[in-house]
Amino acid sequence: MRELLPILVGLVVGATTTAGCQQPTADPDGQAEDESSTDTEGDGDGDGDGDEELTACEANIEPGPAPIRRLTRVEYNNTIYQLFGDNSQPANAFPADEVAGSFDNQAAALVVSPLLAEQYEIAAEQLASTHAPALMDQLPACGGVAPDPDSCTADAEAFITSFGKRAYRRPLTDDEVSTYIDLFITGTGLGETSYEPVVGVEVILQGMLQSPHFLYRVEFGAAELVAGGEDVVALTSYEIASRLSYLLWNTMPDASLFEAADADELQTAAQIEAQARRMMDTPRAREAVKNFHRQWLGLGRIEPQIAANGKNLEIYPDYSDDLLSLWRRETEAFIDDAVFEQGANVEVLFTANYTMMNKPLADFYGVTGPTTDAFERVDLDPSKYAGFLTHAGLLALYAKPDRSSPIHRGKFVREVLLCQSPPPPPDIVPEAPSVDESQTTRDQFLQHSADALCAGCHRLMDPLGFGFEHFDGIGRYRETEWGLAIDASGELIETDNDGPYDGAVELAAKLAASEQVKNCVATQWFQFGYGRTKTPEDSCSVEEIQADFAAANYDIKELIIALTLTDAFRYRHVITAEESP
Repeated sequence: MRELLPILVGLVVGATTTAGCQQPTADPDGQAEDESSTDTEGDGDGDGDGDEELTACEANIEPGPAPIRRLTRVEYNNTIYQLFGDNSQPANAFPADEVAGSFDNQAAALVVSPLLAEQYEIAAEQLASTHAPALMDQLPACGGVAPDPDSCTADAEAFITSFGKRAYRRPLTDDEVSTYIDLFITGTGLGETSYEPVVGVEVILQGMLQSPHFLYRVEFGAAELVAGGEDVVALTSYEIASRLSYLLWNTMPDASLFEAADADELQTAAQIEAQARRMMDTPRAREAVKNFHRQWLGLGRIEPQIAANGKNLEIYPDYSDDLLSLWRRETEAFIDDAVFEQGANVEVLFTANYTMMNKPLADFYGVTGPTTDAFERVDLDPSKYAGFLTHAGLLALYAKPDRSSPIHRGKFVREVLLCQSPPPPPDIVPEAPSVDESQTTRDQFLQHSADALCAGCHRLMDPLGFGFEHFDGIGRYRETEWGLAIDASGELIETDNDGPYDGAVELAAKLAASEQVKNCVATQWFQFGYGRTKTPEDSCSVEEIQADFAAANYDIKELIIALTLTDAFRYRHVITAEESP
């Protein structure tokens, strides 16, 4: 339908200037451009009684940046499913989303390349062609042999209003409705006969599915400034509904959220919290939590990365690529059970002496367990195993094909769990020693502490990685290596819980007791939930999240609820941009 190209281009280019608002201007880092970040005093919600002196965070509303965010592939697929009941997952054919800071939903990295724009067009055309015939049931006046054009157009307007509200996650403006009516009328004349309403519906869908208001989470905020921030506005209830749904479900709002938005009942903290708690009790929330941990811990890389590099079958004859999905599923099932069934806090994720296994996994670990392919809880030896840190998938991922890797395992703990980045490596990196069956891996890598070129970086990683030396390159527990005794002692340094430990269980206990680790978990959720890194302007929001997390005894579900109640979640700075031509 190339005849529609000029109209569709007009929709795409002009859609972001609707509703009397101007399009956010992106800076080179993908952040929305704000005029100022000046704070004024005030309590925002008007909750203060005036008798107590307010803290700076209570007196001022500072939401930090609010960049426009493109839907990720996961979010696109889920949204298409909610719109059409279509589970074909068309976004799987799109180029992979860029990963920034462990996550693939970071606004600054979610650019649209020419290839992705082409894939959007192809997907829109295919989805429109597939679903337009069934959607004709919503346009009864357009049926029959000779439908009346005026009555049919009236039905089309009703469809545009209804479907468009769900696709844009907000009501369409009068101008948008009028534009789509014109598009429908044009489309009805592009079929094989003189008047084909189904073709009109197809072009409506094509236009909506390529609109920035579908592909992006566009947020302008309310018209009125709020007290406590002279250039700050509250997000509208529809914008809050989208923030809630994409944070907690990775998809568009459901009927209850739309009803709350219609009634403008997503403005107070209590209203938002009530919806967040409802949503956390649904299966979709489990998928969002799984998505976070899959990216944060690197679980999504277990299958492709290990399969690509392989494992040395002479050293690990029990290895098979069939184990890879089981390793990933073990950690996902364990975290799901701990968070949603046990109500566990973050410390339990590090220290639990149980996991989730099926028979093939139990056979791999060499423990008595399930007798079927279904995953069940299996209690483990607490002197050997502790939470997800001793799961085979993670240990095999952060290992070499022919040995363990204290460097990669230590770097994982330092960067991912402690939120610390070791100094960059030197320009010339000495080659790692080859496997030597006369020495343990630890003995070979002790050279790093003696080599001045290496010591600066490796002192922050190797002593952490040595704690996992009781686990081989495929993550299985061992007492010896090449018949030699294993030394799994190590030391935490430059943390809030420094000190020596012996083995992964003691390391896990020290990490679980670390406030730094707990704050790191909260920071990682902040970045994932808000689709951006934290900034100095987010200090109050981060402090609030961390305080609520601590007050809830570091319960993961309560941490997620806390993300929905901050200034960064509920407000944004006023958008200023030049008038569009």
